[in-house]
Amino acid sequence: MNSTTGGSRAAPEAAMAAQVPHSDRRLVAARRALVARGVHLVPAAVTTSLLGVANETWERFRAHWDELGPDTYAAEQGTCRLRRYGRFAWSAATDRVRLLPRADFVQPENSNPLYIGVSRTLEPLTESFAADPVLRAALRLLGQVATALDDPAEWIAKVHPFRVIASEDANGLPTPEGRHRDGVTLVSSLLIGRHNAAGGESAVFDPDGRRLLTITLDEPGTLLLGDDRRTLHSVSAIRPVDRSHPAYRDVLVVTFAPG
Repeated sequence: MNSTTGGSRAAPEAAMAAQVPHSDRRLVAARRALVARGVHLVPAAVTTSLLGVANETWERFRAHWDELGPDTYAAEQGTCRLRRYGRFAWSAATDRVRLLPRADFVQPENSNPLYIGVSRTLEPLTESFAADPVLRAALRLLGQVATALDDPAEWIAKVHPFRVIASEDANGLPTPEGRHRDGVTLVSSLLIGRHNAAGGESAVFDPDGRRLLTITLDEPGTLLLGDDRRTLHSVSAIRPVDRSHPAYRDVLVVTFAPG
């Protein structure tokens, strides 16, 4: 799937909002692998097929990353990163995705060492992003994955679109906190696009530090899933391939925890 700007026609809302069948063998395989290993990589072709996303629809969705705002907290660590933040509720019983009111982002104990207990005020998702049928389909898909790990009455999904930027003078750090967990049940990272970027290797570890998986997400649509209770994760710095132009890496990070 190409990550350059393309067509703008959107897929029908009804088609994008359709529930991914629990019986789909690819979804069943992903759920089983995640339970067994604590981490699983879903190839881009599988993810986009499960979501029902065509190339032109993906390009429209990708355009939301051009509207992110500065992450001032990451800037304090010397990282140039753009982001927004939103919260949703989802339950397996109804398969309904519901946008929750705006709130600060606070990470719990035993999670991100840089920000434990810090209340971060972040720019909210735009209305068009929050309502985008691709996002809603992704939340339903991830909810069905999360139910393999736990079965609460309701899940809270926290949505973080990120763009990390690197230049000739500064590498981009997707995880300036280093190896960490997010203090949730399911953590996921969906690659949206890369431009002029080398590096950005994702690594997942067990609590004893044993490396479970190392992969560079390089094809838009590739989805990395992790049981955050059993693993830690990090991403290495990105750098420009052509040092005379900036590089960026766009991802959608979504976490699920019991409501």
